[in-house]
Amino acid sequence: MFVSDFRKEFYELVQSQRVLLFVASDVDALCACKILQALFHCDHVQYTLVPVSGWQELETAFLEHKEQFRYFILINCGANVDLLDILQPDEDTVFFVCDTHRPVNVVNVYNDTQIKLLIKQDDDLEVPAYDDIFRDEEEDEEQSENDSDGSEPSEKRTRLEEEIVEQTMKRRQKREWEARRRDILFDYEQYEYHGTSSAMVMFDLAWMMSKDLNDMLWWAIVGLTDQWVQDKITQMKYVTDVGILQRHVSRHNHRNEDEENTLSVDCTRISFEYDLRLVLYQHWSLHDSLCNTSYTAARFKLWSVHGQKRLQEFLADMGLPLKQVKQKFQSMDISLKENLREMIEESANKFGMKDMRMQTFSIHFGFKHKFLASDVVFATMSLMESPEKDSSGTDHFIQALDSLSRSNLDKLYLGLELAKKQLQATQQTIASCLCTNLVISQGPFLYCSLMEGTPDVMLFSKPASLSLLSRQLLKSFVCSTKNRRCKLLPLVMAAPLSTEQGTVTVVGIPPETDGSDRKNFFGRAFEKAAESTSSRTLHNHFDLSVIELKAEDRSKFLDALVSLLS
Repeated sequence: MFVSDFRKEFYELVQSQRVLLFVASDVDALCACKILQALFHCDHVQYTLVPVSGWQELETAFLEHKEQFRYFILINCGANVDLLDILQPDEDTVFFVCDTHRPVNVVNVYNDTQIKLLIKQDDDLEVPAYDDIFRDEEEDEEQSENDSDGSEPSEKRTRLEEEIVEQTMKRRQKREWEARRRDILFDYEQYEYHGTSSAMVMFDLAWMMSKDLNDMLWWAIVGLTDQWVQDKITQMKYVTDVGILQRHVSRHNHRNEDEENTLSVDCTRISFEYDLRLVLYQHWSLHDSLCNTSYTAARFKLWSVHGQKRLQEFLADMGLPLKQVKQKFQSMDISLKENLREMIEESANKFGMKDMRMQTFSIHFGFKHKFLASDVVFATMSLMESPEKDSSGTDHFIQALDSLSRSNLDKLYLGLELAKKQLQATQQTIASCLCTNLVISQGPFLYCSLMEGTPDVMLFSKPASLSLLSRQLLKSFVCSTKNRRCKLLPLVMAAPLSTEQGTVTVVGIPPETDGSDRKNFFGRAFEKAAESTSSRTLHNHFDLSVIELKAEDRSKFLDALVSLLS
């Protein structure tokens, strides 16, 4: 059931007793978790936090804790499946689900007692009507009255014939209703997409209760930017949500002219920016950032010699000396930095890059530390999916969560260094895939497989890193291919997961179209392909378009996928 009043129907309820928080392993979920933690600290609400990276972990953790808690809060997991069927909870257990995954499962929508959905209803949800999906079980067999009081046999026969006709009609209507129900559910569940950022939903709750702080606002901004970085939402949705957050930024960070109300120069302040679409450029050199941003790398085609020449021409057009471009951005001449954004945008337009600047936000911690929202997203993501062997997923989760606090800037800087390595590895892998023609057309989709032993292959065994690589590879492939048909195809990508178990991670990416529709049909397609070929797959990830597959079953799984999508 959708919760209409978050304060009364959610927050005031969970204040009464200790609650359990299940938080998915993505940056938006972490930001929503930070906002909720700040609210809980403010009101002395006791809670236990359990990070979960997939359905198996969620089920195990629930079984372990279900006796101790009545209220469970799920962040970025649980909305798109039948929770009661998966977890089999007791009747008095209540789940509060704040999740961006769409479509929302219809059983969750129409369960009034145990499932409470913390989801903005102004999102275009298109939930089917209750009567189209559910129906009260009617008695198919009706007891005919036994007229043993001397009625004529011919009357009995007529009544019996009428009942048979009536039952036949009822059965036909039921079959028609079931067929219509299957069609409605198929249309509703066919595509996977994402709704409003969970961090923004939690910030809205804080704002409604007049408990919103600048830190919470920053986490909401980072949550939204994570959705944009990962291509989970359309450009239109991003711009709309940026507009909403911009009003809050103006409210929290205004600087009045009179002396009494001015903000101290060394305090935390957030500002709206129309900044460059270059990753980590303020913490890197401009040259490295240009080479490792997917937008510029794809447009220049930097994997080719011609592309490298075009980059040199671009720098020459701006009139920037190579010595300045290749040193750390902070060490560049101030005179060059003053008009840098305008210079880059002007030259980018000449080279066919019209979207070189984007609406975003930055945060200043005193004089020294300035970060763009996308910097924090990449740093946090890299900490969470760090390939270190000696620490567990929970350690990575806690480190990533800590890096979002301004008291742990050392962890954020560590994340930035990891993010640089990740971005370089991504572009090198893309270059190698394109130069060795590893992206092949399978008919209805493109396919690329990373081989065991490829440099940095272990960086891409994690779902978010592999999804980011796949999206950037598809963008680069679309820029490099001359085949018009291939430009409209989606991509399926596989990377080794575990050599001992012989498994691969498979991810499906929707086509790179100008329509910017972020709906992904691979989730259902993967399920059907695995079912029809009895392939050994594990649908463990909260994103349905990411699965684990036995390497031996890969060829029959792909054949089934080709015939399914043809």
